[in-house]
This record gives sequence, C-alpha cells and structure tokens, in this order.
Amino acid sequence: MKKLLLLSMMILISSLSFAQKLSADKIMGNWESIDGDVKLKFEIFQQNGKYFGKLLWASNMFEADGKTPKKDFKNPDVKLRNRSRQNIINITNLTFDDGEYSGGKLYNPTDGNSYSLKAKLTDINNLQFRGYMGVSLLGKTMKFRRIR
Repeated sequence: MKKLLLLSMMILISSLSFAQKLSADKIMGNWESIDGDVKLKFEIFQQNGKYFGKLLWASNMFEADGKTPKKDFKNPDVKLRNRSRQNIINITNLTFDDGEYSGGKLYNPTDGNSYSLKAKLTDINNLQFRGYMGVSLLGKTMKFRRIR
C-alpha cells in the first residue's frame, strides 16, 4: 500500500512538472509589437531551460536608404559596436516560474542600455514585457502579438 501511494505521488509530481514545462514553452515563437513608436519583430527561443529573444526587424533598424542595417554603435562593449542590429540576441535569461517569466535582461541597441525584464502571456497570442532599471514600478510595459 505504501509503495502504491509513493508511486502515485511520484507520477503526480512528474505530470505537474511536465504540464508546467508545456505552459512555459508557449512563449516561444515570433512576435510583433502592437504599441509604441518603434515597431519590432523578434523570435523567442529556449536554450538550457531559459528563454532568449532574437531581434528580427525594427522600424528604426535601417539607415536612411532603408536597406543597410544600422550598427550597434552604442553598445557598451566596444568590440560589438560594429555588428549589425539585425538578428542580435537582445533578450536573455528569462526563466519561468508560477505563470510568469522573470530574471531576464533586455538590451536596447538604440540607447545601448540593458534593462531588467519580466514577461507574461496574457493569452496564447498576446505577450507583455515589463522593462525597467532598478524598480519594476518605474519601468515601461510593451505589448506584442504572436505572428502566425
């Protein structure tokens, strides 16, 4: 009887962690901004249990000719200032816990700053980011929709 109870508890714990993993991965995919002055598109992917984002396109990503990607000239790392802004990994180390993503960083190539980042899926196709320095209350919320 004790073995059966122990086995049942182990199965329950395993299934709960599997269900949490499924819900955590729902953030993965391509997203586009639906508010703000700068429009952008990015891809969220998972690596080693954390979530990262690659900047695919932004309305301020190109030079005046509309074709040449701008360089990351405000990057605090001098070695990275000559790289293109396109396809940089600018979202790093988001972790999932209790229905929210936190602990991440958002690098903004426009100003060269990195911000603390929290994220939340409001439904399967809508995502909110909260970027901030220091206190979340003083940050900015950005809204995105899934690209199908």
